[in-house]
Amino acid sequence: MAAVVLAATRMLRGSGSWGRSRLRFGPPAHRRFSSGGAYPNVPLSSPLPGVPKPVFATVDGQEKFETKVTTLDNGLRVASQNKFGQFCTVGILINSGSRYEAKYLSGIAHFLEKLAFSSTARFDSKDEILLTLEKHGGICDCQTSRDTTMYAVSADSKGLDTVVGLLADVVLQPRLTDEEVEMTRMAVQFELEDLNMRPDPEPLLTEMIHEAAYRENTVGLHRFCPAENIAKMSREVLHSYLRNYYTPDRMVLAGVGVEHEHLVECARKYLLRVLPAWGSVEAVDVDRSVAQYTGGIAKLERDMSNVSLGPTPIPELTHIMVGLESCSFMEEDFIPFAVLNMMMGGGGSFSAGGPGKGMFSRLYLNVLNRHHWMYNATSYHHSYEDTGLLCIHASADPRQVREMVEIITKEFILMGGTVDVVELERAKTQLTSMLMMNLESRPVIFEDVGRQVLATRSRKLPHELCTLIRNVKPEDVKRVASKMLRGKPAVAALGDLTDLPTYEHIQTALSSKDGRLPRTYRLFR
Repeated sequence: MAAVVLAATRMLRGSGSWGRSRLRFGPPAHRRFSSGGAYPNVPLSSPLPGVPKPVFATVDGQEKFETKVTTLDNGLRVASQNKFGQFCTVGILINSGSRYEAKYLSGIAHFLEKLAFSSTARFDSKDEILLTLEKHGGICDCQTSRDTTMYAVSADSKGLDTVVGLLADVVLQPRLTDEEVEMTRMAVQFELEDLNMRPDPEPLLTEMIHEAAYRENTVGLHRFCPAENIAKMSREVLHSYLRNYYTPDRMVLAGVGVEHEHLVECARKYLLRVLPAWGSVEAVDVDRSVAQYTGGIAKLERDMSNVSLGPTPIPELTHIMVGLESCSFMEEDFIPFAVLNMMMGGGGSFSAGGPGKGMFSRLYLNVLNRHHWMYNATSYHHSYEDTGLLCIHASADPRQVREMVEIITKEFILMGGTVDVVELERAKTQLTSMLMMNLESRPVIFEDVGRQVLATRSRKLPHELCTLIRNVKPEDVKRVASKMLRGKPAVAALGDLTDLPTYEHIQTALSSKDGRLPRTYRLFR
């Protein structure tokens, strides 16, 4: 111990020959790496000799916001958006989802999502696929919605050929072994249980509001596999669906951060004249049904008192979602509806506030700030190629359900009233900033490119969308809201529904001038 103390004392005092020379005989010694000793005569304003010239992103050069689209001989579209950087995001988007399952076993798209990136003709297991991607720093994902299935990979741009080959194999040559199907059954069963147990009811309510709005057709079909269909899924059932919907003319190969010519070359190499695992390239029976809005109500009585236990449990709440038909994303009114949705805004009763949190939206100012007993009031806008749904989700104590529903119907009626210029400009600014900030992310650009090209065979660029948003006027919002209010409502209700008003009363309130529910009188309480 004494030796350690002595050594430390000497170091602090600068003892020894090095310390003496530094303190007594000259200027402090300079470190080589901080003085530029390797290039003593090169000023900081000049590039170092022998070092590669840096390449920087420029607006005029690599990032022109130009989306290129090429259609191959088999009908498959290849779309790309160049973006500066070492990594790229590439994927295949397919016009396939739960809306096309009317003639099939419900839940196939959900099953295929869970089976994605399993063994294929070239890869013996999912681990082998992940190891192949890992060599290029890659990750993979598959997502299905009601109308689109998306297989995506983010990896180093140098591995583009490998990535496209892997994607082609995953989409067109899956093995779908008995073991993989059985594992997927377990995964789907677990997800359904989790869906019913989670404190956040939004996914379940969204499923219910679609079921109510589009009764037994297109986007109203089950997005999640029903429990009774899990055991019925097999390779034959999946192949019968894949044969009709996984065809080249229903696909887009999209890439961000890649050269378009290289992507087209890879597409021709791996996706042209390829016989899929189900043995047919031509679709036999494709469902081309147009969504039929019906309106209606979907109710699920459930005890919500023990959803989240613990030292600070979530109180028992009843959740209501009321919606009306809006428009498809193909129509011109889509932008005014998007602005209206942003103007309604909303969220939970607790928020940290701050810029961009929507604290000046209508559902905060008119609802959450005035009615302390409401736990949530949020506006959502779901839009598809042939229809749309604008809805408000609200949560409160079961004893105040009737009052909560009346507050929502009043807010819907106010949508068709006067639009303040200041709140409209705020909503337009918020929508524009949200759009542009999201499009800074490479995976978001990829999804935007793929979805737009899949639906319209072209892409509206960000500056075009910003111009459309800026051009929205108060009368546009009032017009689309008034048109929407003429339709039948769709209602989803979850929890203790003892005091829930009847569907007819909700419909009457939305047809009135002030949004009030008809008065009810009881002889006995």
